Parts: sequence; C-alpha cells; structure tokens
Amino acid sequence: MQIDLTLDNITNTDNVELYIVMPLYNEGENITNVLDEWIKEFENKKINYQFILVNDGSKDDTLDKISKYESENPKHFVIINKINSGHGRSIRVGYDFAVLNSPESWVLQIDSDGQCSPEYFGEFWKNRNDYDYLIGYRKSRKDGIARLFTSKVCMICSSLIINIKLPDPNVPYRLIKAKYLKDAIKHIPQSFDIHNVALSTILASFKNLKYRTVNIVFYDRAGGENSINFINVFQLGVSMLFDLIKLKKSFKKNSA
Repeated sequence: MQIDLTLDNITNTDNVELYIVMPLYNEGENITNVLDEWIKEFENKKINYQFILVNDGSKDDTLDKISKYESENPKHFVIINKINSGHGRSIRVGYDFAVLNSPESWVLQIDSDGQCSPEYFGEFWKNRNDYDYLIGYRKSRKDGIARLFTSKVCMICSSLIINIKLPDPNVPYRLIKAKYLKDAIKHIPQSFDIHNVALSTILASFKNLKYRTVNIVFYDRAGGENSINFINVFQLGVSMLFDLIKLKKSFKKNSA
C-alpha cells in the first residue's frame, strides 16, 4: 500500500550542489529522453547533482523507468512515490525534501514532459552567484492555447492580489538557493494546488532578495496527452484566487 508523502529509496545526499525537483504523472513516454538530456547537461558542467523524482501515482510505466535510473546510480536519484494529489502538491513534497539538506545548495524545478529544455540551463547556472533566485519567462510558447490561457489567468490574479506584476508566475523552470526556498515555503500551505504561483508570490514579497528572469522557449509536450482543458483552467483559477487571498493574509500576519 502506498501512503501519501512517504519517502522511498532515500540515499545519502552529502555534498549535493544541485537538487532537481521533478514531478511526474504518466510520463513513461517522455521520461527516459528527458532524464538523459538533463543528465548529459549536468555532467558536462561537472555539477554534483541529485534528482528528486516525485511520482504522483502514475498508472503507466513511469515508476518502472525511473526506478531503473535509481538502481543504476543511487547517488544521483531519489524517488518519492506517492498517491495522486496533483502537480502543485508533488512539487511541494520535492521542495520539502530538498531543503532538509545544505542551505547553500541550489534547487532547480523543471517538468518531466520535455517542455523545459536544458539549452537554457547554462544561463541560469552561470549567473547563480549574482542572484538569490532565477526564474524563467516563457517568451515563446508552443504548447497550445489552453496552457497559454492558464498562464494569463495566473498572471492577472496573482498580480492583482499582491500588487506586484509577475510576468510568468506559473513557470515551472526556476533555480533557487535552498535557504531562500526554505524560508518561502514556510508561508505556503502544503495543500496549495498551484505551488508555482504561490512560490512566485512569496519570493516577490521578499524585498531583500535579488532575482533575474531568463527568457526561455517553452516547447510542446514531447509525447503523451495534455491534461489541461478550459474546464480545469476555470476550476483551478477560482481555487487559486481564494488560495492567494488567504496566502496574502497569512504572509502579512506572519511577517508583522
């Protein structure tokens, strides 16, 4: 039996320079190519990395495929196997694990469907010492109108509520110093469905942090089906609106 938020196959995480938080749901068609591309990128840059792969109750062969990577190279892979609870909550589980370790490490969040290309990572990595976090901006998108509409809804809602313009708050491509990520997620309930937006909101509220946006192209899924439709967008948008209002009140109270 699987229990939500259970950590499986935890390995030694000493001296890890970069944690990669990657949520997965039914990505058996994509995950091998995605991991191989990113592994090549990290090894070319001689980074001491560790993937935190959060399997969100996949019903295909995703778990079998990532388990092979973990068994062959346990130093570089942690698998967190959980029941399905959504993308945002899966990200949070990965964050919670990453920040348990060195505060000087970096945490990279990317998706597992091939939309986050390693070709832009070099820009993030070479500038990391000048900033506290770096966040992607999807200047060009090739993943369809429903996804674009989702991002516009997130941008408008979050910017109105916190009075800070966030150009792409739901972007899943971001690099954050672990100690600042730890500070930020203290203010975000684990049940928040759209953790990308919540994290962007909280980080923007930390006036003392230096950040930079990095222009990226966001590609269409490498394979598999897009789970987002306009009904989902509406439901998530309404839920996010109320969650952000509560988040803003809680942040003000805790920061007072």
